[in-house]
Amino acid sequence: MEEILQVGVIAAPHGLKGEARVFPTTDDVRRFKRLKDVLLDAGEKKITLEIENVKFSGQFVLLKFKGLDDIRDIEKYKGKGLYVTRDKAVRLRRNEYFIADLIGLSVRTEDGVVLGTLTNVISTGANDVYAVKMEEGEVLIPAIKECILDVDVEGGLMTVHLLDGLLE
Repeated sequence: MEEILQVGVIAAPHGLKGEARVFPTTDDVRRFKRLKDVLLDAGEKKITLEIENVKFSGQFVLLKFKGLDDIRDIEKYKGKGLYVTRDKAVRLRRNEYFIADLIGLSVRTEDGVVLGTLTNVISTGANDVYAVKMEEGEVLIPAIKECILDVDVEGGLMTVHLLDGLLE
């Protein structure tokens, strides 16, 4: 399991005084109001940035970090990820998982047939869809209780029921 989880990506500077326009990669954008700091992926290392102010603008979160007070301070981090440690992550409800923990799971059917590896989670609005890379091709499995029978993150295994027509 990943020890750090992505919560956003710096899309661009916002204004001239060091604010960052952040594209959130979390379901709960209001969580930024509760965060005191984030980890910035600066390439070779992660840098802790203290959050000074949080605003919301459309689909973006506008973050002001302490000590970054100029557009140039943010410009160099455009496209870089923002992370939190697992202990600062939102609490999950039963049968909820972090996407980072699902990617890479081995997926098998209820009959024990190995389908492949979960490679992507696609958000559709109604429900997520799991993309599973098979030996030949890919299968898309809706993340609904009729299809997802068991998820064992620690064991690295997901057991599924394939609805008629999914492999055609």
